[in-house]
Amino acid sequence: MITLRQSQERGYADHGWLKSFHSFSFAGYYDPAHMGWGNLRVINEDRLAAGTGFGTHGHADMEIISYVVSGGLAHKDNIGNGTSIPAGDVQRMSAGRGVRHGEFNQYSDTATHFFQIWILPDRPGIEPEYEQKTLERKSGVLQLIAAPDGSDGALTIHADASLYRAVFDDTATVSLKLNPKRKAYVHLLRGAGQVNGRQLQSGDAAMLDNEALLTLSACAAEFLVFDLAA
Repeated sequence: MITLRQSQERGYADHGWLKSFHSFSFAGYYDPAHMGWGNLRVINEDRLAAGTGFGTHGHADMEIISYVVSGGLAHKDNIGNGTSIPAGDVQRMSAGRGVRHGEFNQYSDTATHFFQIWILPDRPGIEPEYEQKTLERKSGVLQLIAAPDGSDGALTIHADASLYRAVFDDTATVSLKLNPKRKAYVHLLRGAGQVNGRQLQSGDAAMLDNEALLTLSACAAEFLVFDLAA
């Protein structure tokens, strides 16, 4: 079964310095029908105004992934990391038993556009961890960017989930075999494309349940694909 959710159906918050779309219930946005999908808990599409950001705050027992689309983030935490996360980089923070951090738009003259993703961990109370990678751009393939075993150069997450991206510069079709007992989630970051023949526009998502195959078709587009525990 495939359920589509259009971009405009997401929660939206405009704080002036931050404009954010929420795919699932988050902060002041609450929708009991959209509390997450499998062990995927948060997908926030954030745009930070120049020179602004999130002050120091805490997290625990969550796998947090930041995917920077444009601009750049400055990150600093209490476990010894102070880094720059430019567009094309992906960051993973395992909050575990507790971590405090802040994130800011590192540019004073342009907005930063990024996705904040939270996945429930497979066990609580682990030692906090930080990891960051620069993604090689590959068109027309499913590129693994986060997985429990960190295979194929992916980030290592402590969760029963895998995250892929698919960038299409030219017309192409890619497929991923699925375990029908699991769930999958597809978010279209930009462009237009199809998920198992169903049409999506930028910001739309597809929730897959009891499906054995995922097929993406597009020309100029970019997808995030999640293989998730049910």
